[in-house]
Amino acid sequence: MTVDAIERAVDKIARLSAQPRDLVSLWQEATEVVKSVVPYDHEPCWYTVDPVSLLITSHFHFGMPTFPPDWLASEYYEDDVNKIADIARSANGVSTLHEATNGDPSGSPRWLRNIELGGDQELIGRFRTRSGAVWGAMGIYRMPGRPMFSEQDKAVVAAVAPHLAEGARRALLVGQASEPDFADSPGLLILDDAWDIESATPGTERWLGELPDGDAAAGTLPAAVLAVAGRALRLASNPNQPGEVAVSRVQSQSGNWVVLHGACLSSSAGARRIAVIIEPAQPSRLYPLLMSAYGLTDREKDVTRLVLQGNSTSQIAAELVVSANTVQQHLKSIFDKTGVRSRRDLVGKVFYTHYEPRFRDNEQRVAAAKPVRGEPWGS
Repeated sequence: MTVDAIERAVDKIARLSAQPRDLVSLWQEATEVVKSVVPYDHEPCWYTVDPVSLLITSHFHFGMPTFPPDWLASEYYEDDVNKIADIARSANGVSTLHEATNGDPSGSPRWLRNIELGGDQELIGRFRTRSGAVWGAMGIYRMPGRPMFSEQDKAVVAAVAPHLAEGARRALLVGQASEPDFADSPGLLILDDAWDIESATPGTERWLGELPDGDAAAGTLPAAVLAVAGRALRLASNPNQPGEVAVSRVQSQSGNWVVLHGACLSSSAGARRIAVIIEPAQPSRLYPLLMSAYGLTDREKDVTRLVLQGNSTSQIAAELVVSANTVQQHLKSIFDKTGVRSRRDLVGKVFYTHYEPRFRDNEQRVAAAKPVRGEPWGS
């Protein structure tokens, strides 16, 4: 594969990911681009994860509308390699099953399942934004006898991953804006070439009123919206920055922080249109969920988050600047409150109580052409 072909593919993925769209459309369009530079067999598996817990929230695989329950269980209960959470936390974020097993995957339950479906090689790449948040992953496969995934293949996946991470994040925001589940769900504005509002999702008017100098009744756009829209236009006119999205953080009139995302929409007619997403800058919905379900303290919630991500006791201690003994004391309290006896049981309980229902609901949402959700169930 030539360098020019790879650069064109990365640029195309960047532009696709910058466009506010539904998640399944993003995965479908990205599939063809990735295949043009990293040949594979079968269809890829696309995943979203909660960036706080690194637990899976959805998957999309053309031809497999329902993810096998035993495969899902293996991610959280089985001893194996090349798991999504492990790759999400890894240094380079890209791994092949053969690499993870030192060239002999025959002892891996994951490989045995792939072989049953006619596959052999597996490459998984995480989708992490430049700011460090992991929003998803992709698995691609090759049949027996095919060339091994190369270092170049891994480098291509690593190059498109940050763009796909931003695209997944944006698609989840668009989904919540178009069909809000929460009072603080994001709002989505489409501005025409005269800077007038062409369309707006439910609840956007409230966000406009929250912004400094916002006056929804007067029909004037807040300066923060105009600023991020103007920056989006400038970025779109720069061919050296494909897929770049304007982002701004603003304090609302109520004192809370709000994040605005601006992107220039492509149009066959040539008229410029700008999409602006407005969302609260808030912590993950996992924290209030853990408090209401189990009564965990703030520090216990932090320890639980790091356990879910796969951190060891020493890593948790370093992250929270406490002793290993203190971490163990917190774990004992967490185990008592959640009714489990081990870290693995804790991960499994949180996943199957709060994420697996979302995962299965998202399968139904995909089948019904409804927006995919990225937060845990019941949040």
